[in-house]
Amino acid sequence: MAGARDRVLVYGHASGGDIDETVRAATHYAELGYQAIRAQTGVPGLAATYGVGRGDLYYEPAERGLPPEQRWSTEKYLASVPRLFERLRKELGPDVHLLHDVHHRLTPIEAARLGKSLEPYHLFWLEDPVPAELQEGFRLIRQHTTVPLAVGEVFSSIHDCQRLITEQLIDYIRTTVVHAGGITHLRRIAHLAELYHVRTGSHGATDLSPVCMAAALHFDISVHNFGIQEYMRHSEDTDRVFPHAYRFAEGALDPGDAPGLGVDIDEALAAKFPYQRAYLPINRKLDGTIHSW
Repeated sequence: MAGARDRVLVYGHASGGDIDETVRAATHYAELGYQAIRAQTGVPGLAATYGVGRGDLYYEPAERGLPPEQRWSTEKYLASVPRLFERLRKELGPDVHLLHDVHHRLTPIEAARLGKSLEPYHLFWLEDPVPAELQEGFRLIRQHTTVPLAVGEVFSSIHDCQRLITEQLIDYIRTTVVHAGGITHLRRIAHLAELYHVRTGSHGATDLSPVCMAAALHFDISVHNFGIQEYMRHSEDTDRVFPHAYRFAEGALDPGDAPGLGVDIDEALAAKFPYQRAYLPINRKLDGTIHSW
């Protein structure tokens, strides 16, 4: 597909049970050549936290069997995140792009407070600060902080993100090829966003196969307002089932020169990995109230 670039800037996912572990993970990503790193850390006083997963270079949040329960405290979270990014900037310097995912958990004024506290550390973006359905909330956040905002992985059409784009309430639109109508419809969203200085930052979690990642890369190289691509590496087994042409080097993905999307499937090998049920966790506040995971 003809486009504006031949390589795609990507970000990796550094996490740890505490700030020290996350800083070590982020340093490792920087040593591997990543120019952009999403950082998530465990919150003191909570047994588990979104974004802290298994695997050194990939993150898988789903758990096999019935959904586990996790506890959540907005107050503890808001106190810990600024300390993380203060350390990261001190250790990594000013040139590495730093990102963070709130995962829809805050109210607009809480998100505004968080964004303001993170301004000294110059984040590339703050992702999903509030539930995406409450788009008016982004206007309130905008009134209080200049931290760039990203949202959209849950959107399924251009109509879901029209207000956010045309009113410039976000800086990055995260719609993805597998959820938002394929490459053609995703390009419609990108073309609208380009008019309003909104760039793309497509979702790329491990539950989206290498086929989806390859399609995202072809979309990325075809639009002029490309911003960044999420890159969660798949497990070695997944990569063997889906041999692909795209490759990582120097902080970017090269889609490769293979025909089509450049991904194949080894059906005989895939048959050796039967479906296993897995669920995302259930989240409760410390008082037992169900809360957004």
